[in-house]
Amino acid sequence: MIRSALASALILLGTLAAAAEEPTRNRIDAFEIDRTEVTVGAFRAYLARRGVPTAAEREGGSFEYAGGWVQRPGWIWSHPQGRPAADAEPVTHVSWDEARAFCADRGGRLPTLAEWRRAAFTETRSTPTDGFETGRTYRYAVGDSPEGMNNNRRHHVVVGTTKRGVNGLHDMGANVWEWLADRRGDEALTAGGSWWYGPEQSRAEGTQWKAASFTVLYIGFRCAYGG
Repeated sequence: MIRSALASALILLGTLAAAAEEPTRNRIDAFEIDRTEVTVGAFRAYLARRGVPTAAEREGGSFEYAGGWVQRPGWIWSHPQGRPAADAEPVTHVSWDEARAFCADRGGRLPTLAEWRRAAFTETRSTPTDGFETGRTYRYAVGDSPEGMNNNRRHHVVVGTTKRGVNGLHDMGANVWEWLADRRGDEALTAGGSWWYGPEQSRAEGTQWKAASFTVLYIGFRCAYGG
């Protein structure tokens, strides 16, 4: 019995080690991109090292849309809807500059629109999973249908829990909008739609320009590397 328990423990340790070694980024041509949106836990660790509060913290709260943009006291990255967030939720209520600084600290950057679209909609893997076909461009980030994306119109969900999409990425469509590198003056581009929007806003042409300084419940980000 002791030998059996030891064997089971070793198997468990091996499984945990393999999971820990699993890459959190996927390669798309010459660059890599995060498999999921950046999490609250990762952002928490980053802020703990930097010791600098976010703009939303300094201003007493961030925004949501309720017949117009409304500032909500206490709604910040750690309390996206006024309640504590789990570490595995996507981080929101961060500005474009704050997202860019996080990616730079991680050794990366925000993805460009061209990179984001290719990663989200065109399958580049030589041996795709989940029925995707190499070289094919899909209507949605999860395939020909939006089924499996988070458009629940209530809240975002933990990263990596929705349907795995094109190139093995999660939530390139819906869950939260994502800041991109593209700028025009004081505005920055966002892509992917969010849980609040319908599926059509998650498509390649559904990008939106927003004030780069804006912090809001619906916008998060992921990082790209190399390229």
